[in-house]
Amino acid sequence: MIGKKIRLQRIINRETGRMIVVPIDHGVTVGPIRGLVDLADTIDKIAGGGANAILQHKGLVESGYRGAGKDIGLIIHLSASTILAPDSNAKILVCTVEEALMLGADAVSVHINLGANTESRMLRNIGQVTKSCMEWHMPILAMMYTRGEKIKNEYDVNVVKHAARVGAELGADIVKVNYTGSPESFHEVVQGCPVPVVIAGGEKMESDEELLNMVKGAIDAGGAGVSIGRNIFQHKDPGEIVSKIADIVHGKRK
Repeated sequence: MIGKKIRLQRIINRETGRMIVVPIDHGVTVGPIRGLVDLADTIDKIAGGGANAILQHKGLVESGYRGAGKDIGLIIHLSASTILAPDSNAKILVCTVEEALMLGADAVSVHINLGANTESRMLRNIGQVTKSCMEWHMPILAMMYTRGEKIKNEYDVNVVKHAARVGAELGADIVKVNYTGSPESFHEVVQGCPVPVVIAGGEKMESDEELLNMVKGAIDAGGAGVSIGRNIFQHKDPGEIVSKIADIVHGKRK
């Protein structure tokens, strides 16, 4: 699958084998929040800081396209729901692998909420998408969350490592999960997942130190990098915070 290998090299640092992804797909879920109004400007800052890829929905690829500046990989998100829905955990597919290819994507992503009322539909979705990805040699990142009535704590290592394993079992090349709070517990997640694991950024944090400590813990545990959104694009200096994260993820800062 040389096509997949080539595309993966566009979103993963070749030297470290790790990645910094910045999701900017939040406009569908919550609207045009701060940091996502001028996409081209935000992407310029993110790319300048050293991010490996952005992750966005198909409709705004052209709005964020920059003809100059530092190159950055493109991941097209295929799943969607809004906070206005009766059940915002119910993600549906709104894009195809073929559409993503036509837009120049290096990878696609899907969002799965294990434990949600519509879990079965979302699992069927990832099965369909991974089939298309195999046919087109397209990498897929699976955002694997645990959200539903049975989930007491979505950061609990037992549910997080289960979620990561499900993503790998169903064909994901990279899985994104919540950080479990410590390098020791997150190592269990990484150990139980045979594909690279990156951490989500979660809610907006109060300090850079808190964010960077989480990133360091994930890397120390064997994580493959980060997929952090609002803690980057809503930062007072997105380029600076990406640079600090890159120092940790790619080995400059100990």
